[in-house]
Amino acid sequence: MERVIEVRGIKKAFGDHEVLRGVDFAANKGEVTCIIGSSGSGKSTLLRCINLLETPDEGQILYHGEDILSGAVNMPRYHAKVGMVFQQFNLFGNMDVLNNCVTGQMKVLHRTREESVENAMKYLEKVGMSAYINAKPRQLSGGQKQRVAIARALAEVILFDEPTSALDPEMVGEVLSVMQKLAQEGLTMLVVTHEMGFARAVASEVVFMDQGVICEHGDPKDVLGAPKTERLKAFLASML
Repeated sequence: MERVIEVRGIKKAFGDHEVLRGVDFAANKGEVTCIIGSSGSGKSTLLRCINLLETPDEGQILYHGEDILSGAVNMPRYHAKVGMVFQQFNLFGNMDVLNNCVTGQMKVLHRTREESVENAMKYLEKVGMSAYINAKPRQLSGGQKQRVAIARALAEVILFDEPTSALDPEMVGEVLSVMQKLAQEGLTMLVVTHEMGFARAVASEVVFMDQGVICEHGDPKDVLGAPKTERLKAFLASML
C-alpha cells in the first residue's frame, strides 16, 4: 500500500488547552479513513493541521514521505494535491458556481483561466453540478452548495470536516452518495463524520479519537462492531 499522508507525534495546544496529545496515523492511497469521536476530541484540529490551517506545535506530517512542516515543500503544490471540504461550505457568495471553482486555481495554483475552467467543469460534472455553473450560492440548496464545495476541493486527497453536519436531513443522503461515488473511484479521503452508516459502508479504516489521542483504529467491522474500550462503547451507544 502506498502511504499518501502520515502523521507522526502531532501535538497542538491552544493556550493551556491540549487538543492533540501525540497523534500517529497513516492514510493509504485510494482508501477512505473515517475519523470519529465526541466533540472536542481533536478530530477537526487534526484535519486543520494536515491542511496547515493550524500549525502543529510538535511532530511531523508526511506527504508521500516528505515532511510538509520542514519548509522544503512547495506549499501551493501541496494545496493543489490536498483539498478540504468544510461544514459551512465556505463558498464565495458574490461569485457563481463556476468562478467559485476557478478562482482558487488561478490565484493559488497560477493556472490559466482556460485550464482552470476545464478542470472545474470536469469536477462539477463528477458531482452532478455542471448544469448550475451560472447559479450563485444563495440560489442553491445546502446539498448543492456542499457538492460545489466538493468539486472545488477535488484533488489527490480530500479532507472532509463533518461535511453533512450543516445540512437538512433530507440533503445528507445526496452529499454522502457523491462521497461514496468518489470513494469507489479510488479517491483518498479523510472524513471527520458522525454518520456511522457511512463509516460502516465506505471506510477502509475507522479511527476513534478521544481527548486528543487515537484510542482505537482498524477495520470498520472491528471498530464499530466489536469496540474494545469502554470509551468507544459509550460513544457508539450515544450515537445510536
